[in-house]
Amino acid sequence: MPRRVNLPGADELFRSTARPARDGEDQAPQEPSPSQPAPEGPRRGSGRVKHDEKMTVYVTSEELLAIEQARLRLRGSLGRNVDRGRLVRAALAIVLEDLEDRGTDSDVARRLSSS
Repeated sequence: MPRRVNLPGADELFRSTARPARDGEDQAPQEPSPSQPAPEGPRRGSGRVKHDEKMTVYVTSEELLAIEQARLRLRGSLGRNVDRGRLVRAALAIVLEDLEDRGTDSDVARRLSSS
């Protein structure tokens, strides 16, 4: 007896994922203006959400291996799957917070000025 897999239909695959607007609510999300202060508190990686922007970064094979080893080490210690993108976004949040707090004394500023 052949197995038949039930797949979702086109309506489900191509459904809108945007949240419907409520009365008095704009369709587009409000972005903070440059004059508004940054939100207080520590920066965090965006985690597992839909991302609208993409950035390609080229790394050496040694850097990729180090990222994979860190990912596996976190998987072992946290007991959760952590993908490379999530790991990189969390690291980026740490770097940006350090740069915002310490400016030219931050680790990233010192590394970039010495290279």
